[in-house]
Amino acid sequence: MKEQLFELTEDLSNSRLYNEDLAPTTIKQRTWDTYHFLSLWVGMSFSIPTFMLASGLISIGMNWKQAIFTIFVGNLIVLIPMILNGHSGTKYGIPFPVLCRSAFGTFGANIAALLRAGVACGWFGIQTYIGGSAINTFLGVVFPGWLKLGGNFNILGLMLPQAITFMIFWLITMYIIFRGMNAVKKLEAFAAPLLVLYIIALFIWAVIAAKGLGPIVSQPGKLTNFGEFFKVFIPSLTGMIGFWATLSLNIPDFTRFAKGQKSQILGQALGLPTSMGLFSLLGVLIASATIVIYGEPIWDFSQLMTKFSNPIVSMISLLCVIFATLTTNIAANVVSPANDFSNLLPKYISFKSGGLITGIIGILIMPWRLLADPSGYIYNWLGTYSGVLGPIAGIMICDYWIYRRTNLNLMDLYTEEGEYFYSKGFNIKAIIALIVGVFFALIGKIVPMLSVLSDYAWFVGFFVSGILYFLLMYNTSVQFYNTEISKHLNE
Repeated sequence: MKEQLFELTEDLSNSRLYNEDLAPTTIKQRTWDTYHFLSLWVGMSFSIPTFMLASGLISIGMNWKQAIFTIFVGNLIVLIPMILNGHSGTKYGIPFPVLCRSAFGTFGANIAALLRAGVACGWFGIQTYIGGSAINTFLGVVFPGWLKLGGNFNILGLMLPQAITFMIFWLITMYIIFRGMNAVKKLEAFAAPLLVLYIIALFIWAVIAAKGLGPIVSQPGKLTNFGEFFKVFIPSLTGMIGFWATLSLNIPDFTRFAKGQKSQILGQALGLPTSMGLFSLLGVLIASATIVIYGEPIWDFSQLMTKFSNPIVSMISLLCVIFATLTTNIAANVVSPANDFSNLLPKYISFKSGGLITGIIGILIMPWRLLADPSGYIYNWLGTYSGVLGPIAGIMICDYWIYRRTNLNLMDLYTEEGEYFYSKGFNIKAIIALIVGVFFALIGKIVPMLSVLSDYAWFVGFFVSGILYFLLMYNTSVQFYNTEISKHLNE
């Protein structure tokens, strides 16, 4: 059977739910093939936070094998909603906030979109701080007096050189996002092979310099039996899922440009779990080797680059780290909130201005404080927001796959009083399901005797909200537009 890909042919430019950035992509605009999705995940996975994941797990008692296993399984699990939610983007050419209109209502979709955008702003700030730190280190290598600029003067906890380089990286990110999605596509496709070659070369250097893999690979870990490991494994797994729980929601922002379902499914399956597992593994092995080489484990690659005796090698390596952080930040943390904020007021906020709003919020949250404690980073930051995003994923998948059986009325997604208007633009049933799911997912953080629920936060929220949404919508009539769709769309 020939795959169905739809595009909108009606003129909806007068609708306040429509602008050019949120409009469905045309068939001609869908040019991303398997390689582009594979390169997207390579570019996003190669980042300092990816290498920090393993260090955080090892610091709480896991050995390196347990840490890599946890990371790989977490990404294998999150791949499922990633592909399921990506289907709608490819079939209808719609971004994440527009898809949310189906379940939450034309205006209620902003609830889910802004929750996703808020998390992205946090991630944007984290990656911008990391990228800025790499630039700061780079300038310190090139200009030795740079790091002493301003003396003890600091801005909100950042020394003056750090604050300056933070803003430099911020400006570079904003410039690229203002160039549009085609620039993002080209950046990711170009960066992927270079980043893979770089990390492999760095690994080979580390093994040769250390004359082996170092002591971390021989450490037994502090979790001596299965019970102790399982107690740590579950909340850690939730954290690993939380790492990409954001993208599992807004993946339609990218799959709307796919040539077909095969491209997005195969590209993501090859790219996500393998890239995260490989880069985390190499991060562990390189950090282990640095114990032999430098007397301490170095998990922050931007700091490792300064250890090289050849300044040219240091500068090239730091540029690779900066480039890698840039590819991650733009694709993972700016594209979605730019669309999400645009969805709030489509006639007044474009993709570009939505990206600018993301950037401003990313500064205000002071992300350097989130990274101060690795265990807090995994349990508090990743664990908490996975409990918020899991319920949204459950509702979206239930609505699209079970309730509507992948059939959407594309025109009504952009119509103020169409099928998805519900009650004044809000589907109260979806909102109730969301609130209940978040409550059960996070109640354990304030009620110790229910802490087991928070350990499984993403899973609890996903299934509670998904099942409740199905039950609430069970007796609600749904129309399938297989015949009506053909009036407004071309196959």
